[in-house]
Amino acid sequence: MYYGTAMAGGAMLLDWFEVQFLTRRYPIEIYVVVLCFLFTGLGVWLGHRLTRRRSCTSTGVNSAALNYLGISRREQEVLALLAEGRSNQEIADALFVSVNTVKTHLQSLYQKLDVARRGQAVEKARSLKLVG
Repeated sequence: MYYGTAMAGGAMLLDWFEVQFLTRRYPIEIYVVVLCFLFTGLGVWLGHRLTRRRSCTSTGVNSAALNYLGISRREQEVLALLAEGRSNQEIADALFVSVNTVKTHLQSLYQKLDVARRGQAVEKARSLKLVG
């Protein structure tokens, strides 16, 4: 919507410049400079709008739900790796723990999330925004 409005304004401005040019009020160099500034400004504005990044302070994780369910920091790490689709061995390697420890954390997570399988745990964690 903004881009369309800017383009319509630019078209009106070009028509005004054409009338001024036809009456020979301004030399051609002024038109070129004004058009360069307008399109440069439009490009900078549009580039800023399209590439704006979100603030890094918010992780998008529902900390209230994590606290309510009693999910520990380590269980949250296991859950995040589980959501990435990693196996028990890959999770154990990433966290520098044994596979049995990962299985224990997973059983605890299944109980806290009231699910029976990995897929259900990931689905529920995403719906509750427990993983970023």
